[in-house]
Amino acid sequence: MRCPSCQSLDTQVKDSRPTEDSAAIRRRRVCLTCNSRFTTFERVQLRELTVLKRAGRRVPFDRDKLMRSLSIALRKRPVEPERIEQLVSKIVRELESLGESEVTSETIGETVMEHLRGLDDVAYVRFASVYRNFREPKDFEAALAELSAEDEPKPAVTTRK
Repeated sequence: MRCPSCQSLDTQVKDSRPTEDSAAIRRRRVCLTCNSRFTTFERVQLRELTVLKRAGRRVPFDRDKLMRSLSIALRKRPVEPERIEQLVSKIVRELESLGESEVTSETIGETVMEHLRGLDDVAYVRFASVYRNFREPKDFEAALAELSAEDEPKPAVTTRK
């Protein structure tokens, strides 16, 4: 592992422990050249994902970009950072378990929206406004109507004999 301070490859692991959700290993390291200390995280990766963009471009999947997008949508919302990290891990595992090494950006966007809908309605609308490229107030109204329709109790189905 390269030291972030001096770029030396001569580093040593001082401590390893699982993260709270056991989805990663947290390692405390020390650089043997400059004595700088830093932390790294090691995660299981089921497969190398490639994102197929709408324009046809292919780019490597970036977990940090997903984390940034969710953090922006959840900014100033009552959701703990650990919960966001767990959500990112859950989404990544779901995408990896699709069985394909190539995932469309639409699949990623819809998966994120599905998870945000269950977590925080405001974050869902924020994310949807960017993902679906809202242009007018009626676009927001449609998203809110979609949320409201889901919140309404479904009528009981009765069968007659």
